[in-house]
Amino acid sequence: MNRPPEKMPRLSPIGRRGLRAAYYLLLASGLFALSYSGYVVAESRAYQQIEAKKYQQASALLEPHALAEGEAMGEIDVPRLGIHAIVLHGDSPAQLRHAVGHIVKTALPGEPGNVVLAGHRDTFFRPLRDIRVGDEIRFTTRARQFEYRVQSIEIVEPTEIRVLQTSTSHDLTLLTCFPFRYLGAAPKRFVVHAQEISESASPVTVQRTVEIDRSVLK
Repeated sequence: MNRPPEKMPRLSPIGRRGLRAAYYLLLASGLFALSYSGYVVAESRAYQQIEAKKYQQASALLEPHALAEGEAMGEIDVPRLGIHAIVLHGDSPAQLRHAVGHIVKTALPGEPGNVVLAGHRDTFFRPLRDIRVGDEIRFTTRARQFEYRVQSIEIVEPTEIRVLQTSTSHDLTLLTCFPFRYLGAAPKRFVVHAQEISESASPVTVQRTVEIDRSVLK
């Protein structure tokens, strides 16, 4: 014998008002998050355009000098992925919000060692999710353009500081958070290892102290 379908319990007026309030709160939160993300992206693009013009105008005028933290030091391009961004010397939250950051205690392009660049996974380095071994990376500075080829890709813990360590060759490391679509503070780091295609250029000489900052991956 078939039982009649059970009726769903009705919400009380107070329950309906609470549900409606929760709906509008979630909707407002979502709209705010989308608006803020759009603002951050628009601000970053505007900053990039301004800094690119300043960098191009200054490149022909500036003599070689020790880089100041926050100074534009070049441009990074990954042609296949459409990545093109100004690189600032430094990796503070404010700098990474507006540009790709060069971790200050790693090598500079043209020096033997490991050039480490960091960028946010939801702005400049988001296309890295599609990077492949063999992809070309270009780092253009006031001295010249340096070309690198991707050798390997790995996912590591935030405390894995070996990715920052120097080397005897001319290496480039790109660093961002992982997973790319994770909400909140991502638990892993996405690391791209590349090596310079031609190492025939003379090293760039700067005055600085080489030392690994163990807090940069935290």
